[in-house]
Amino acid sequence: MPSDTPPIVLTFGLSDPTGASGLQADLMTLASMGCHGVSVLTGYTVRDSANCDEVTGLDPEVVATQARMLLEDMPIAAFKVGAATRAEVVSAIAEVVADYDDIPLILAPDFTLDDEHVLAADELREAIADLLAPQTTLLVADHATLLALAQPDGDAEAPSLDAAISHLLSQGCEYILSTETGTHRLVNTLFSDDGQLRQDMWDRGPHRIMGLTDTLGAAIAALLANGQDPAEAVREAQEYLYQAMRNAFRPGMGAYLPDRFFWARSSDEETPLGSAKDAPPGEARH
Repeated sequence: MPSDTPPIVLTFGLSDPTGASGLQADLMTLASMGCHGVSVLTGYTVRDSANCDEVTGLDPEVVATQARMLLEDMPIAAFKVGAATRAEVVSAIAEVVADYDDIPLILAPDFTLDDEHVLAADELREAIADLLAPQTTLLVADHATLLALAQPDGDAEAPSLDAAISHLLSQGCEYILSTETGTHRLVNTLFSDDGQLRQDMWDRGPHRIMGLTDTLGAAIAALLANGQDPAEAVREAQEYLYQAMRNAFRPGMGAYLPDRFFWARSSDEETPLGSAKDAPPGEARH
């Protein structure tokens, strides 16, 4: 690849016409982080910033064919996998990325789209847990998603969060970034086989902001594509997300959106994650 070509990241996910999440959010984040994003659609939504009316998945063969055409044409530096609506689509993605096991893979599954659309049948959770998670470099997920992936059939007693994380790591996932949104604080904790590597926290702010997980996952993918190691990529991606959240805007009548190009519009010196009064420092542990 010519030296003047930016790193290329291939992202799989849903189309979100608002630009809040999904492929549109990924592509904006990747561009903001110095990468060229290419995308494979897994489905599309009919929605605005307040509500989602429809989710439609695409044929798995179409998903796989588009991905393979891109991979045969361009040198992909990282994968990011977001929401998929069907287990068959997850299987198709897993089969494609298995042929490129030297390329870092960021997995940021989305099992719900607002409260009205539950995308995660048991088959979908099982496909992600069995086929994609073991190939994953770094999994970004909240507590409920981690528990669902560790016990996808839901039959047995739910494991503890620690047990769920240990199980997913033992299955082949290299790193897990566990995200938690409390009433007023965001807490992100990075785990590997070595245990907890770091924990970061900061105040959430008063507004509901869409697209945080996709933005964080795409930022990590961009940094891995630029050659950073996962722990450093997680740190810097959170700095980016924090600034994008501080500059969030409300384009319609619903949720706020992260400003992924805050740096292009801000003339003030930005405050690093954890150093402002509204962003208590996280404690890194090695």
